[in-house]
Amino acid sequence: MKFDLDPEYLEYQHAARELAQSIEDIAFEADAMNEIHPGILSALQKSGISSMMVPARYGGLFEEIDPLAICVTREVFMGVSSHLDSLFALQGIGSYAITAAGSEEQRAKWLPAVAKAEILPALALTEPEAGSDLKAVTTKVTSDGDGLLLNGVKSFISNAGSAGFYLVFVRDDSGHSIVLVPADTEGVSITPTDELIAPHVLGDVTFDNVRLPKSAYVGEPGKGLDLVLATLSIFRVSVAGAAVGLAQAALEEAVRHTRMRKQFGRPLAKLGPVAHMLADSWTEIEMARLLTYRAASMAQSDPAKSIEYSSMAKLAASEMASRVVDRCVQMMGRFGLVKGSKIERLYRQARPMRIYEGSSEILRMGIARELTRIVP
Repeated sequence: MKFDLDPEYLEYQHAARELAQSIEDIAFEADAMNEIHPGILSALQKSGISSMMVPARYGGLFEEIDPLAICVTREVFMGVSSHLDSLFALQGIGSYAITAAGSEEQRAKWLPAVAKAEILPALALTEPEAGSDLKAVTTKVTSDGDGLLLNGVKSFISNAGSAGFYLVFVRDDSGHSIVLVPADTEGVSITPTDELIAPHVLGDVTFDNVRLPKSAYVGEPGKGLDLVLATLSIFRVSVAGAAVGLAQAALEEAVRHTRMRKQFGRPLAKLGPVAHMLADSWTEIEMARLLTYRAASMAQSDPAKSIEYSSMAKLAASEMASRVVDRCVQMMGRFGLVKGSKIERLYRQARPMRIYEGSSEILRMGIARELTRIVP
């Protein structure tokens, strides 16, 4: 049994580090923006790393999308720039339903551009009154002659206003489906979402009598929830990777500070309470990293059957990241409270990770449900 990454994944990690280091001087500026930073996008495009998000037959890096490669890449990116991490992640999250169930025409038209990051996708799930309870969505598709008519509002949608297309989770006569809506379709409008504590490219998307061809369905009508779950099966564990990367970056900031800063005649790192916090933080990061890599490895072979492990990894890593970064602020004292410092930025960025792509409370319910099902 091996617990280290194989050489090929170390290569992906190295490529991610090279890209992250190349944008480090603009990371603070980008992470403070709620619109796409052109420098970050250009660097991502030049790197070719977005090709991880698309199958090889459409310009991608792998024959099938590799959750572990995505996971280790996000771990590196999030430690440097949440903006870079988000841009990269959404290339997959926003397009995976096409990869999984799209028509050949949809795949050929959109996926090559996604692989090059020439076009940004968006997955439109959440609504003003439907968050974790996706079945409560009211955005609706109805038949209209030989086409479809789409009406509704989606809220807090990542890449809204910058995306080239939206994969929209809707209610229809078949139950719940996903339709593909090019961003320039008449009747699509964007309203900026209130700014978050950790800025992010977000917006509300209104669909007002948007006319679509029946070929806009992604996969079969009525199979939309299955496609959402398939997306989560592949990408939820990568949130855990990002959380591990954030916690690692916070700990490294705290280590640098506590080695240099002296109090009571000794470096902070050698004072008992601080030493204990350093040790606990490193231990928790390594625990979360091992669970994350295991869940990502399981998702390589059977994403649907391993979703509970992806959920456990996301739960454990995001909760851990909040604890670790909070300790790091405590260890750094007043220096951890300085607005605009890296540790302050990481502190704000850690908090949303316990909410998006499955809140901790919802994940616990799903994990417990699976446990009570499988125990004889």
